[in-house]
Amino acid sequence: MAARPRVVAALAAQLRDLDAAEDAFADAAAACVALAEAPHDVAAWLFVAGKRRALDALRKRQAEARTIDALAGVTDMADIIALPEPIPDERLRLLFICCHPALAAEVRAPLALKVICGLPTPAIARLFVVSEPTMFQRITRAKAKVREAGIAFELPPRKAWPERLEAVLLALELAFTAAYADAGGELSAALEEDLGAEVERLALMVADLLPQEPEALGLAALVLLARSRAAARLDGEGAMVPLSQQEVRLWDFARIEAARGLMDRAAQAGRSGPYQVMAAIQLAHTRRAFDGAVDWGAVLRLYDVLLALRPSPMVALSRALALAQVEGAEAGLAALDALPAERLALARPFHVARADLLAKAEREGSAAKALDTALMLDPPRAERLWLERRRAMLT
Repeated sequence: MAARPRVVAALAAQLRDLDAAEDAFADAAAACVALAEAPHDVAAWLFVAGKRRALDALRKRQAEARTIDALAGVTDMADIIALPEPIPDERLRLLFICCHPALAAEVRAPLALKVICGLPTPAIARLFVVSEPTMFQRITRAKAKVREAGIAFELPPRKAWPERLEAVLLALELAFTAAYADAGGELSAALEEDLGAEVERLALMVADLLPQEPEALGLAALVLLARSRAAARLDGEGAMVPLSQQEVRLWDFARIEAARGLMDRAAQAGRSGPYQVMAAIQLAHTRRAFDGAVDWGAVLRLYDVLLALRPSPMVALSRALALAQVEGAEAGLAALDALPAERLALARPFHVARADLLAKAEREGSAAKALDTALMLDPPRAERLWLERRRAMLT
C-alpha cells in the first residue's frame, strides 16, 4: 500500500519498536483489505487500526501502564503529523533515526531502505551485492539493536544532524539507485508509489534543511539530473533506452537547470565530495543536448576523482567504461579484468559492461556469454527487453 511508509513511520514513533510497527501495519492492512468498503482516509484508518492492535499486543505482554496510556491518547494520524518538528515529514524523521550512530555503519542504510522506503529484502540485497539471507540477517540484527539499545525515536537536536548525514544521504542514494534501475516501474507498482519521485522529494527536503552541507546539495542535484531523463528512458515497446541513445528533446531541462543551481551553491562551500562529483558526471552527459557530444576525457577525470574519494568496484566499473570511450574497448576490458570478479559475480552491471566492451572488441562469443549471465541475474522487464535485443544481435 502507498500509505505504508507514512503509517509505519508514525507507528514506530509511538511504539519505539520497528518490528512492532511493521507487524501492526501488516495486521491493519490485512483487516483493511477484508473491509466491504474502503475507508475514506486509508492512512488514518490504518494508523488507528494498527495502533489498536499494538495496544492489544502490549496488554497481552503486560506492558507498562504509562506506555499504554500514552498510546491510547493518540486518536488519529493528525496527532502525529501535526507535531511541531523541525523535519516536517514522518519518513524523513524516521530516516534520521534509522541512521543513529549506535548502529553499525553497514546496517544503517539497509534498515532505512527496508523500514522507510519499503524496499523488499531481495532488492536491498542486490543494491549491496550480497545474498538475500545475509541482508535479511543484517536488517533483523539492526532492528534488534534499535530495540535493545533503547535508541530514542525523537529527532536529535539539529546540531547532531551532520553526524548522521552521511548515512542519510547513502540511504537516499541507494533508494534512488533502485528506483532508477526500475525504468519500467515494476518496483514502484509493487510499492504503489513512485519511489523515484519520493526520493527526489526527500533529497530536496534534506538539501533545504541543511543548505550549508554541500553534499546534501550534491545528492539533490544528482537525483534531479537522473530524474530529468525519465521520459526518455523507455522506447515504444517498453524496453530501456541507454543514456547515449536517448532522445535529448525528451529531457526535463527545468530539472537540469535546478540541479545546476544546486551544484553552484555547493561549490561555494569549497568542500568537494562524492555526491558533487557524481552530479558533475551526470551534468557532463547533459552537454550532449547542447554540443551533440560528451566530453569523455572530462568524464574520465571526474571518475578518477570519484574513485579517490569513494573507492569501490562499482565506481571502478564505471571508470572502465569511460576509459573505453577515451582509449578503446581493450583498455576498458583490461580495467574490468583488474576488478575483483568474485565480489561482482552477482552484480548485473558488471556483466553488462563486459558484454558491451567485448562486443566493441569484436569478441561476439564472449559478449554473448556475458549477456547470458546478466540475463540470469533477474533484470527488471525494461532492462531484460534491452538485453535480449542485444543478445539477439550477437547470434
